[in-house]
Amino acid sequence: MTEPKQKLRPLPAFIFMTRWLQLPLYLGLILAQCVYVFHFWVELKDLIGAAFGNDAALQHIIQAVTVPNAPIPEKLNETTIMLVVLGLIDVVMISNLLVMVIIGGYETFISRMNLDTHPDQPEWLSHVNASVLKTKLAMAIIGISSIHLLKTFINAAAYTEKTLIAQTGIHIVFLLSAMAIAYTDRITTMTHHDSKHH
Repeated sequence: MTEPKQKLRPLPAFIFMTRWLQLPLYLGLILAQCVYVFHFWVELKDLIGAAFGNDAALQHIIQAVTVPNAPIPEKLNETTIMLVVLGLIDVVMISNLLVMVIIGGYETFISRMNLDTHPDQPEWLSHVNASVLKTKLAMAIIGISSIHLLKTFINAAAYTEKTLIAQTGIHIVFLLSAMAIAYTDRITTMTHHDSKHH
């Protein structure tokens, strides 16, 4: 026999209801996702146009990928294509990050979405909590940082040694932070698991 649902007192009920104030934030992130989708297709359209000899598309591509103090390519070459593709991958990874924050955050902090029987339920969402979400976000940020670091190394001649060292150091800090978060989450999980068996 299921226990009757306990009704919250007015003040706790009001405080608990304020979680819905986060909803506009997640709706705003969905709009940001739309902007990224539009940006992705604009860049992809220009890349395809440049590959077929469209001069306007080529100039836009070159302007988008050329960094200060770097030589400006006169035609579409392998390095330019690689930088554009890395930019597209960067957009996709940030988009993945947005999806994790929107769906995982809503499920964790606002309301259950009841996706247990949905065939397209993301694998990570079945055991999502604040710690899991934090670890996955850290891993996503490392992926994005890796893309930016790779783009910097491709244009290494245009950057000072100090800038290269600083970007590498920041990336290492991201790695160490993610490892610390994952280790803390593992200890917390093991402690919680042991406490349930004692």
